[in-house]
Amino acid sequence: MSRSISTSETILAWVVILHLALSAIHGLAHARAKVLLTSASTLFVLAVIIAAPIVGLVIQRAFQPRTGDFIIALSLAGAFLFGVANHFLIHGADHVSQIAQPQRALFGITAASLAVTEFFGAILAFWCANRARRQS
Repeated sequence: MSRSISTSETILAWVVILHLALSAIHGLAHARAKVLLTSASTLFVLAVIIAAPIVGLVIQRAFQPRTGDFIIALSLAGAFLFGVANHFLIHGADHVSQIAQPQRALFGITAASLAVTEFFGAILAFWCANRARRQS
């Protein structure tokens, strides 16, 4: 028996897709600005920021909606904390103020857009998980 996909789950799927697109553009901005990540940061980006939302979406749609929603929520919350800390709080090579022109605009816009998307997506995913719990 197939289940119906709620409007909130559809919006969440689009948020995940938008997040991945913004992540790709932000990665391009990193490369153009020659801002390298440490091995640990690269692993975090690949596992938590890129792969986990996709895995969560697949699990949400195919197997366990609540589990998938929690994976998306936790990964986007982790991505939000990582991005805000590295792009706006910690004054290092990854801070938006340290990026040389002309790369600063793209870098800053994508960093801010990712933060908004991750914050909104995490809240929506937690909401979807709670809704799935009540429906089961």
